[in-house]
Amino acid sequence: MAKRGTVRVGVGGWTFEPWRGTFYPDDLPQKKELSYAARALTAIEINGTYYRSQKPSTFAAWRDAAPDGFVFSVKAPRFSTSRKVLAEAGDSIRRFVEGGLAELGDKLGPVLWQFPPTKRFEPDDFAAFLALLPDQTGGLALRHVLELRHDSFRDPEAVALLRKRGAAAVWAVDSEFPVIADITTDFVYIRLMGTNEREPLGYSPSTLDQWAARLAALSEGASPDNAELLADPAPRMPRDVFCFVIAGHKVINPAAAKALIERLD
Repeated sequence: MAKRGTVRVGVGGWTFEPWRGTFYPDDLPQKKELSYAARALTAIEINGTYYRSQKPSTFAAWRDAAPDGFVFSVKAPRFSTSRKVLAEAGDSIRRFVEGGLAELGDKLGPVLWQFPPTKRFEPDDFAAFLALLPDQTGGLALRHVLELRHDSFRDPEAVALLRKRGAAAVWAVDSEFPVIADITTDFVYIRLMGTNEREPLGYSPSTLDQWAARLAALSEGASPDNAELLADPAPRMPRDVFCFVIAGHKVINPAAAKALIERLD
């Protein structure tokens, strides 16, 4: 069997009232929703950290609620990326990274830096921002992924800068945002954003089959088979893969994520 990385699939957040009775049992106490979700899925993208800082004790509580092998992707604060000059984000980045992130321990997955849709690619400033991203915190190695939502980032130079830094770009699927599917480091980060209410599982069974096969192939080092690349393919090597079912028909996203996990198993 070919060597492969680990594939993890999840959703964004765990607090969403319409999930009660659809994903969560009706009688489940709200304080147990994270624990339930973390046992049904294999990863969750934390969004609350984008809007406000969290206490170290909160990160520790999230860690303790999840089982071994589960990971959280953590969205970095908007104050770091929603600025005219990215090179000036150093203090904001440092406060976030040193503000309790290490409490997640081995349940810390990639740190997601989401850029506003109006933020254009400026090579020197982008390179300066990448240089500010720390390699570790509290003895934990950090993986960084950037969600680049302006079409100007569809540029081979942006791919080259990400590869030089060892950071990933979000591969946004079924969305209004540009597709950047080039693999630039030792992991792949995908956001599936097109679930719809006409499909009981958000996507058709055949589409879910295709994506499960694609995620497995990516974990073995294959290049994306359904997207135009901006640069030469990355060397083949086992890679971890993180796939989050986000946006779209949100009420059905946990079912879509579970369907992918079942197919991968």
